[in-house]
Amino acid sequence: MYTLSTTEIQTYLQQLGVEEIQPPTLDYLVQLHQAHVRRFSWQTVDIFAGHPTGIDIQQSIALLLSGRSGYCFHLNGAFSTLLRSLGYQVFWHRAGVQPLGTEPRINSFHLGLTVHLDHEGISQPWIIDVGLGDMPYTPLPLIEGTYTQSPFQYAVTSSSIDPKGWRLEHDAYASIVGVDIDHQVVTDLKPFEDNHEFYSRSPQSPWFDVFLLRQRDQSTSHELRGCVLKTIDDTGVQYTEIVHKQEWLNVLHDIFGESFVPYTALEKDEFWHRVQQAHEVWKQTQSLSNHSHL
Repeated sequence: MYTLSTTEIQTYLQQLGVEEIQPPTLDYLVQLHQAHVRRFSWQTVDIFAGHPTGIDIQQSIALLLSGRSGYCFHLNGAFSTLLRSLGYQVFWHRAGVQPLGTEPRINSFHLGLTVHLDHEGISQPWIIDVGLGDMPYTPLPLIEGTYTQSPFQYAVTSSSIDPKGWRLEHDAYASIVGVDIDHQVVTDLKPFEDNHEFYSRSPQSPWFDVFLLRQRDQSTSHELRGCVLKTIDDTGVQYTEIVHKQEWLNVLHDIFGESFVPYTALEKDEFWHRVQQAHEVWKQTQSLSNHSHL
């Protein structure tokens, strides 16, 4: 598997705001995981632009080292490579995200990660995930139980799909119901390549024409879908409609760390035009729907 050079590790850590390389301990793992969740949003920007990045590890690493971001295959692929290069025992797993209104599945549309840490001669697996948008802020022990990480509560349970696997149940406020993870380890990204191709290029993909970013920090979860900013904290859910391009760009930069570095001013204008146009169509649809129920 690909291993980062010392220079790549240092550049990656700079992106995370982590000052130095440390031994592969649990404390350092927690620091890296939290920094990654804060720094790199889950996003469909390049898919929306028609320029999706491949999920080859070197491509994902280059994407993040340049300050850009992506979705689960890029984020978990790159982060797992950083961890492995720092001396952690990292394992890839086939996984499946359960959207609202659907059944659980393990369909390789998500890359699951575990890290095994030795403690007093016993290997303890930890669930690592920086690629779900409203994912846990801190690694979770692979031990059944309920874990509160404001503003969400998560549960680790056994999977109904793979009796030897496990399931990460998400909060009722989260964007998905849960994630099921296969217990078997995979050693390359071949099981995910066709799914990435579908996600990033097929008109039937749920992300094909959707401008969507998700990010969370220690206490708050953010989602920008087109022109609507959704914020979740301990007080509840708040929606903010963004009506001006500069405000939209500021939100993208300040909350999601997205500055459209490779895109021209003309392309940024086109992004704004497309999301604003889609937003107006959505508002008309909502108005007609509400009117039909009067």
